[in-house]
Amino acid sequence: MIVKALKLGLALWAGMTWAGQERGPVTNLPLPRYVSMKAQEGNVRRGPSLTHRIDWVFKRRDMPLEITAEHGHWRRVRDRDGAGGWVHYSLLSGVRTVLVERDLLSLHSRPDARSPVTANLALGVVARLGECGPDWCRLTAGGYRGWADKTALWGVKPDELRD
Repeated sequence: MIVKALKLGLALWAGMTWAGQERGPVTNLPLPRYVSMKAQEGNVRRGPSLTHRIDWVFKRRDMPLEITAEHGHWRRVRDRDGAGGWVHYSLLSGVRTVLVERDLLSLHSRPDARSPVTANLALGVVARLGECGPDWCRLTAGGYRGWADKTALWGVKPDELRD
């Protein structure tokens, strides 16, 4: 009984839920999770405070980022290339975006490869993420809308479903 209580206490301390999904100690939201840059520029620091050195600056609004840790008002993030650090939460948005990882990615009118193509997106385009099924996600970019192959996107988990 004491061992079971100790394990429960350690799980809660580590931010784990019964289902094994890690939760952020500040927001209680899942970790890791995707967000986007709200600001045009954002300092990326070595640690979670203003006293830590700035390693670089993110300079792309709406860029998708993955939050991997939380500490107070700070979020540890990483980009598609794995580069990361600590960013103040006020620079981040819950609006979901994705990065196109395939050149000339076709947007289809329906989540079906045989449906008409509405647009082609270049490699590196940032698109707003909408609904996602098992294999397809609905995107909006540059005034175009359509469904894209989920495997060609960074910023959405392979098993993620969205309404």
